[in-house]
Amino acid sequence: MPRTPGDVLLFGVTSIELAALLVLSPTLDLPDWIYVVQHVMVLAIALTRRRPAVEDHSFGPSAAVAVAYGYPYAQVLYLHATPGDALWPTGGIVLIMCGAVLSLVSLVTLGRWFGIRPALRGLSTRGTYQVVRHPMYLGYLLGDIGYNLQETNAGTAVLVLIGWISIVYRIQREERVMAHHPAWHTYANSVQYRLLPGVW
Repeated sequence: MPRTPGDVLLFGVTSIELAALLVLSPTLDLPDWIYVVQHVMVLAIALTRRRPAVEDHSFGPSAAVAVAYGYPYAQVLYLHATPGDALWPTGGIVLIMCGAVLSLVSLVTLGRWFGIRPALRGLSTRGTYQVVRHPMYLGYLLGDIGYNLQETNAGTAVLVLIGWISIVYRIQREERVMAHHPAWHTYANSVQYRLLPGVW
């Protein structure tokens, strides 16, 4: 199957992310290895996934994707320039591990339905998707909190807030696309919370 521009974009962005991870973390801890495995899986998905039935190519989601992929690295660069304070390093590593595992398990569940733009390739209703509708984003949030418990300052807090706004926006746009799936409304009624159980 010929690769679409979206597949090329996913492969390219993931390759850059993987290279950045290896450069910024020359000694890999367990969470780093989980992220390496996750990135290698995404590279394989980019080469094997099917074309979406519906896809949103508008500017807003594209900008949100750029922000969502960029803000974690912006935090790292900012902390190199302006070191922060450690709040609770032990709790931080626990949350980072939980976020990494949740993201990986959610990616395995999604498989070839994974993408970075809002698109309809299929509807996942198993595993972590029985708890919230966007468990991979919940994993990102846990990781963000964990990293900021390890080292934070006002700048990283602002960057995280911007990143979370982009995630909320992506969720809204993704659900607008997913509403084209015939089973979406049944699924959304059975799994009421998008991101945080009991909250939203």
